[in-house]
Formats: sequence, structure tokens, C-alpha cells
Amino acid sequence: MKNTNIIGLKETDCKNIAEKLNILLANYSVFYQNTRGSHWNIKGDQFFTLHPKFEELYNSLVLKIDEIAERILTLGATPAHNYSDYLKVATIKESKEVTDSNKSVENILSSFKVVIDLQRELLDITDKAGDEGTNSQMSDYITEQEKEVWMYNSYLGK
Repeated sequence: MKNTNIIGLKETDCKNIAEKLNILLANYSVFYQNTRGSHWNIKGDQFFTLHPKFEELYNSLVLKIDEIAERILTLGATPAHNYSDYLKVATIKESKEVTDSNKSVENILSSFKVVIDLQRELLDITDKAGDEGTNSQMSDYITEQEKEVWMYNSYLGK
């Protein structure tokens, strides 16, 4: 018996949600790699502040990447796994500016905007489909990330 039959969701809804989740997965994967790049390459007087903060962030992102991929599998689809595929659909682009503290934080904030917007779209889709599992996951992510946005904006003095 298929997962969708057991968890009580329509197969067409699962397909649509999984497609959107794969776009989210692609964006998270690029966000993750950009954050790793900033962690490795940050320079200047903010190194000791940002180096561990970026590590904390990419550790959080990699957990979400795994959780999103597993949710896609739960919905009966296959998670994308190639960066070449990610780069085709991701709104977040690879960052070349990873040594400057303010530019790195601004890049992180713009990446948060992308994933939060996608997660809000998923809230609407999953609410209509009765997909509480994905809905709850996205809601939890948004709650956590709104606080992160506040903290990174505070770092920039905004």
C-alpha cells in the first residue's frame, strides 16, 4: 500500500506538494553551501563573532535539508539531489561574496526571505490539502527563522 493511502492524502496533492518541496530543498541546499562558504572564508574584525554563528546556521540548514527530503519521500516522491538540478530551480544564487561580514549577513537575510516566502506558500497549499505533517514542519521553520532574521538584522543595526 502506498504511503499516501495510509496517511490519508490525495495522490495529486502529494505530487504538487512534493514538487514545491523539491524547490524548497534546492533553495535550502544553495543557502547551506553559501553559509558554509561564509563560515570558511569570513575575514576581519567580526570573524570571532560570525564564524561560530555561521556554523550554527549551516548545521540547522543541513538538518532541514534532510527533513525536507524525508518529507518528500513520505509523500511518495523522490527528492532531488544534484546541485546542477538545484541551480536550475533555486531562486537563491551561489554567493561569491563570502569574506565580507556585512555582505555575508545580507546574503543570509535575502536567503531567509526566499525560504520563508516558499514556506508560506507551502502553508497555503498544505492547508488546502489537509497535509498537517508538511504544514506543521513549515510553520515550525518559519517561527524559528523569523527570530533568526531579527537577530541578523540587529547585527546590521537595522
